Amino acid sequence: MIMKKFVLALVISLLPWLLGAAEQSAAADAAKEPGAANAPARYAVAITAAPVLNTPAFGKVFGGTVTLDPCRQVRPIEFVALPGTLFRIEGEETDGGIDVYRVSSNDYPYRSKTGYYVDARFLKPVSAGARQERPRALPGLAEVQKRLLAALGKPYVWGGNVKDGAPLLRELYPQGDPLAGVDCSGLLYQATDGFTPRNTSTLTGFGTALPVAGLSAERIAQKLQPLDLIVWSGHVMIVLDRDSFIESVMGCEGGVSGVRLTPLRDGLRRLMKHRQPLDDYAKGAKGAGGKGFVVRRWFAR
Repeated sequence: MIMKKFVLALVISLLPWLLGAAEQSAAADAAKEPGAANAPARYAVAITAAPVLNTPAFGKVFGGTVTLDPCRQVRPIEFVALPGTLFRIEGEETDGGIDVYRVSSNDYPYRSKTGYYVDARFLKPVSAGARQERPRALPGLAEVQKRLLAALGKPYVWGGNVKDGAPLLRELYPQGDPLAGVDCSGLLYQATDGFTPRNTSTLTGFGTALPVAGLSAERIAQKLQPLDLIVWSGHVMIVLDRDSFIESVMGCEGGVSGVRLTPLRDGLRRLMKHRQPLDDYAKGAKGAGGKGFVVRRWFAR
């Protein structure tokens, strides 16, 4: 009965994410050019790790002349789609002789002012009848922990979720950034084979809430279990075991950057000097002046 309740709560927590994907797909349908209302939908699937950008300028981003720097707001990378990710092709254009698709995907169901783009060479067209969403199978606890630790020491890469980089990216754009590293939610995304949501804005409501409001760092630490998420909109820390959490930090202003381990209690005490624990991020963040965090439990045992 406890397991059934947990699974039900997990499904409910995912509903906003899934509904967002449906809204994005419907909006894409409504935004088609005049005269294309009856055009058949086009789909493609990632044949390898495929960078998804918020600009069609792949040649500029990966041509070796642009330094990707999230600390200076140079953030053209949204995420790296895993092999098998299904895309709906919303449009097509050419950038310096490179065919680029404007796409949407249920793997990344977030609104965008600019749209999302993929170099067509990373994809394989599939018919509407043969399209299939990427299978989602969550690895076991030990395997997820192993993958998290395997990323230790890797650099922070905005939009990165493949710790060793995208192989085809190195081949097609040898002068560009290979995106070998992970950001905070990308660290979790890779370790779970893309089972978890890709952005912290969704992770704040993922799984079930662990009541922590008003508790001390020590009390919170006593309640935590491996893979619990200490999260707010902008960052996530992943509880690795009873003694530590793992995270990928941006490291602006001379701070330490990349994937690192932190003692659990020490990290919580430092965090709570400028953020307060909440039970519900959506309801409590504003009251906390935007300086709150929640703990979400999503891994079923």
